[in-house]
Amino acid sequence: MLDAVRNEIAAIADMVVVKVGTRTLTGPDGALDLGQIKSIADQIARLRADGRKVVLVSSGAVGAGIGRLGLTERPTDLAQLQAAAAVGQSCLIECYNQALEPHGLHAAQVLLTADDMHDRRRYLNARNTLRALFDYGAVPIVNENDTVRVEELRRSMGDNDRLAALVTNLIRAPLMVLLTDVEGLYDGDPSVEGSKVIPIVRELDKTVMGLAGESNHAGVRLSTGGMSSKLKAVKISTEAGENVVIANGRRPNVLPDILAGESIGTLFIANGASVRDRKRWIGWSVHPEGKLRLDAGAEHAIAEEGGSLLAVGITAVEGEFDKGDVVSLVGPNGEEFARGQTNYSSKDVRQVAGEPTERFSEILGKWSYYEVVHRDNLTLLRA
Repeated sequence: MLDAVRNEIAAIADMVVVKVGTRTLTGPDGALDLGQIKSIADQIARLRADGRKVVLVSSGAVGAGIGRLGLTERPTDLAQLQAAAAVGQSCLIECYNQALEPHGLHAAQVLLTADDMHDRRRYLNARNTLRALFDYGAVPIVNENDTVRVEELRRSMGDNDRLAALVTNLIRAPLMVLLTDVEGLYDGDPSVEGSKVIPIVRELDKTVMGLAGESNHAGVRLSTGGMSSKLKAVKISTEAGENVVIANGRRPNVLPDILAGESIGTLFIANGASVRDRKRWIGWSVHPEGKLRLDAGAEHAIAEEGGSLLAVGITAVEGEFDKGDVVSLVGPNGEEFARGQTNYSSKDVRQVAGEPTERFSEILGKWSYYEVVHRDNLTLLRA
């Protein structure tokens, strides 16, 4: 059944980021499911034929390596996990390329880490590379660089969900599709009879986040993700002004049907207008180096009136940071509500915290900015 809201979102989705998880790509034995790889490639080709640009964020490198190496279980040793990822990554890209070539398309391997998104120059380089790949007509296949990035392999929550959200923000794709092994976000435990898929979520509040119960899967443990990590990725993209669908990746023609406005999976509506490029980087790609605690007046001026952060509203400074670093802004209730690029180091901010701007010259001797964080370099994290 066509949905008017979904149809409208599909109409503006000229760029789509598709994330496919390990469980969607592998069989019970842990080896890649080549039929599923072909299905995903065929669907991407259909989206491309409709004039849409597509980035595929694909898990499965470790699983592919386990299958190619003939291992019976996921290694627990970090070096062995990274070795499996190195072997599996080439296999994964090779399979995608073979499935895309009959459509006249080529797979382009793009390995990224959170550090690439954190560094402004590397962030822009990644965006320029993806744009160039679009110009060449290639299909970027993005994955977390497991051979060098150890946190992804150690964590219980998959980082490729977050990486997909960061890529969505990077290229300002109007739609991100997270393909998984369930039909969408359920209103209760999916294993309990009577639980239903929520068709549309308009506000990602604490109640919705609380629905991310993790299910247990028998067999070889390959995936590091779950609904919790997906909802965190959804939050990143919807706060930046983009829409997200979570759906079953093994449903036939799932991608073309979503882009045709069909009511499939769970649609998460963008929270407000699309955020500008630089503010996306500040708000969701950079790891804050420190924290500024503010009084109620300063929080109101920033969150409600679009103001800059002045020193007089700062009640405490946490962490060590330099001029130009991104810091968290925290209100009196202890919750982060914004992030911004500071004009002063932590040392200087500690000296002027709570003071009027007129005293900067007296306290610091030499100063250049009225604002500790200017509103042009500040991003609100929407509730």
